Amino acid sequence: MANSTTRVLIYRLGSLGDTVIALPALHLIARAFPQANRRLLTNFPVNAKAPPAAAILENTGLVHGYFRYAVGTRNPLALLSLWWKLIRWRPQVLVYLGAQRGIESAHRDAVFFRLCGIRRLIGVPLTEDMQQNRQQDTSQPTNQDTGQSLEPEAARLARNLAELGEVNLDDPQSWDLYLTPEEHAKAAEALRPIASRPILAVSTGTKVQSKDWGRENWRALLASLATLYPDHALVLLGSPEESEAADYAAADWGPPAAINLCGRLTPRESAAVLARARIFLGHDSGPMHLAAAVQTPCVAVFSARNKPRVWFPYGNRHRILYHRTDCWGCGLETCIVEKKRCIASITVPEVLAEVRAAITATNPGPKMQ
Repeated sequence: MANSTTRVLIYRLGSLGDTVIALPALHLIARAFPQANRRLLTNFPVNAKAPPAAAILENTGLVHGYFRYAVGTRNPLALLSLWWKLIRWRPQVLVYLGAQRGIESAHRDAVFFRLCGIRRLIGVPLTEDMQQNRQQDTSQPTNQDTGQSLEPEAARLARNLAELGEVNLDDPQSWDLYLTPEEHAKAAEALRPIASRPILAVSTGTKVQSKDWGRENWRALLASLATLYPDHALVLLGSPEESEAADYAAADWGPPAAINLCGRLTPRESAAVLARARIFLGHDSGPMHLAAAVQTPCVAVFSARNKPRVWFPYGNRHRILYHRTDCWGCGLETCIVEKKRCIASITVPEVLAEVRAAITATNPGPKMQ
């Protein structure tokens, strides 16, 4: 069946980080259907010509095209238009990489895809076990006992695709972005001012208020690092709107020891920069997942809006700061009542200690030339 399949539709919504988390599953799909035209049904921002996923997946060969989807739409005309596009393309297989939205939503999605003429549906989470992240034992270090060890989201997605084969999440090839020589060259050019200094990569931005550790905390932390590691260089990554906050946080470094690349590189070029870094330091964010994908150790400051480990950077070399409060797992994007006390309780000395331990555990030079 796999060898004769010529058209595979993959359903995956979300941001840059959501796409990176799905990389092992996308590699599995490509191995299972190597001859198929694989297209992604995903969300497009308003007025955008390409989805967020394209910024990660271009040049990988893991998908060959995209279908537009408006998240949460109940517009009959929009659904009819999507149905007609899929009917005309005639996918033979659907691979479902959707988020946990409940069994009822999964059933509704399955009905829609059946109405599109797709006979084989893979990975649709029609059971509670497929919906939930399983309890697991883990030795992944955190700075405190979170009281619960849950299966990473990348593992849940791969588990739901077991009929296609096994995925070794610990194999770097499962996370391979297939960065091109041109992307590596762009990274090298951007880093030229810091010569051969070891790199500390930092992303202080986040689009979610409840995940934000705070400008003053980042500035105090980076000021300490400037004193402790004067032979290192600081490279700041993020979106264009995060550039000013990055400059503020890195004020004690100054040029040429600090380079602000916010908005100057594509996500894939940023990944090539992260591949050269000694460590990555930042929030729960897309850049954090990119750093983990290119095997760079992360020191990540997490709020407790999500349950622990599900969205931690994958791998056992990362250091996670996560304070479990009695309101953990709230899922809030904006926290007013509790004033973000989960992440606000994480102190600068705590994070500094984890950064120093992470730097000590790495080799002194850049990982990649």
